[in-house]
Amino acid sequence: MHSKATPFDSEALGSRRAIIRHNPDDVHEVEMIEAAWGSNPRFSDGVCYEFIRSEGRSFPSNRCLVPASEFHIRNGEKKFRVTMEDGNFFYLAAIWEPAIGDWPVSYRIITVDANPEVMRYQERHGAIIQRRQVMQWLDCQVPETDLLVTPPAHLFLVEEILTKPVQTSLAF
Repeated sequence: MHSKATPFDSEALGSRRAIIRHNPDDVHEVEMIEAAWGSNPRFSDGVCYEFIRSEGRSFPSNRCLVPASEFHIRNGEKKFRVTMEDGNFFYLAAIWEPAIGDWPVSYRIITVDANPEVMRYQERHGAIIQRRQVMQWLDCQVPETDLLVTPPAHLFLVEEILTKPVQTSLAF
């Protein structure tokens, strides 16, 4: 089974993913568009930032959501898949940036401290927005501090992604 990159996987940097946002030309319309993961490196000394910490920040505009059914984390050489314990999909809170020059519309995922299941592998992960919170996030209906929180324990299922050894064939 081939595993494709997920929105929270370093192998997906620069790739395009669907995001959900308010249409900047009609704020009453919610739209789904393709955007590149990571900020424009032209404005940050050649570095493409793919995450932004939630602490001490406000996100009054350009909010978006990245639909996901899982995200990937790494611990050393091992890679893990994180899904919701109940199997539901979710959204990752993000902010989008407009296209500039040859850099397309892009987004950065907002991070929070990891919950207990993920904390065993890494310190942070994307801020989870549940389906019932979608419009609260997009419309700024609820304070960010109420939405950008570390999820409770027993929310995630973490499983190692085992890679098959590469088989080589010798031709004579």
